[in-house]
Amino acid sequence: MKNTILIISLLFFSTGYCQNIGELYEKSKEAVVLIKTSESEVVGDGYQKLMLNVKGIGSGFVVSKDGEIMTASHVVQTAQNIIVKFSDGEEIYAEVVSSYPPADVALIKLTSVKKTPLKVVKLSNSDNVKVGDQIFVIGAPFGLGNSLSVGYVGGRYINKIDGGFVMAEVIQTDAAINEGSSGAPMFNLKGEVVGISSFILSNSKGFQGLGFATTSNIAKNILLDERSVFTGIDAHLITGTLARILNIPQEGGVLVQKVAKFSLGDMMGIEGGTSRIYFEGGELIVGGDIILSIEHIALTNQENLHKAWQLIQNLNSGDILQFTILRKGTVLKIAKAIPISILK
Repeated sequence: MKNTILIISLLFFSTGYCQNIGELYEKSKEAVVLIKTSESEVVGDGYQKLMLNVKGIGSGFVVSKDGEIMTASHVVQTAQNIIVKFSDGEEIYAEVVSSYPPADVALIKLTSVKKTPLKVVKLSNSDNVKVGDQIFVIGAPFGLGNSLSVGYVGGRYINKIDGGFVMAEVIQTDAAINEGSSGAPMFNLKGEVVGISSFILSNSKGFQGLGFATTSNIAKNILLDERSVFTGIDAHLITGTLARILNIPQEGGVLVQKVAKFSLGDMMGIEGGTSRIYFEGGELIVGGDIILSIEHIALTNQENLHKAWQLIQNLNSGDILQFTILRKGTVLKIAKAIPISILK
């Protein structure tokens, strides 16, 4: 008899718990969006170049009634066109307001008003997230509609630089995060967002049990409180052997991959790469500018990258900003006045 009561009790609580997840999904799904992007990419060598139209997908979630949406930086960083698709099928163009690639977080804003009222999710204090907590993710894997995945928090990791500044703080989970789910919200069991899905560790680009999300506290601090300036530059810090191969005349530099139109990088005249190279562990687009310094700050390590980022955040309209770059073997200095439109 006791065993029967125990089984009935387990079934009761298990069923109720599943319904709770389902209810939270229903309450939250309308605030989750599919993000479709397109951009032009130049490929080829110095003799023949081809312009390709590259399309991408990701996820995001509405954080304000004004049409602000959080997503992953790599989804929108160099996009020329951004279209937000809601669960009811309505599509609206958006533009990047703020972005911080080191933490892979970005804020975009709708360029027109939605026909029906926006549903907004609440950001939770991610400091309260503990290993073993159950979470769920709502995203658009492979461009499909809102999809639910459930998992547990497997770990938390903090990336700090000298001086104690937290560049990124991530939550590890076993909840499925596939292509198209980048930027998707990670919820706690109160239906509040604790993270933004960022990337997976996989050889096949499909989910293999290990996903990561940037914490909501980092996203809130950088995107809502500080409103970081959108540089529009997709780049990699190059040091060591690769820096020597690329003939960088200092310990390192920032190899530019792509540059978004109408961004700070575009205004400064920074040029992206044209040819992809593949190597063990990844790929790079070469042929573009290598940024050596911003003002007096040599971009040779993560600490200096952050110092340069802070300098850019403190710019005022009309200030002169100087980049020193390596372009096709020649060191150039570019100095321009910053218009207020860049500092929006």
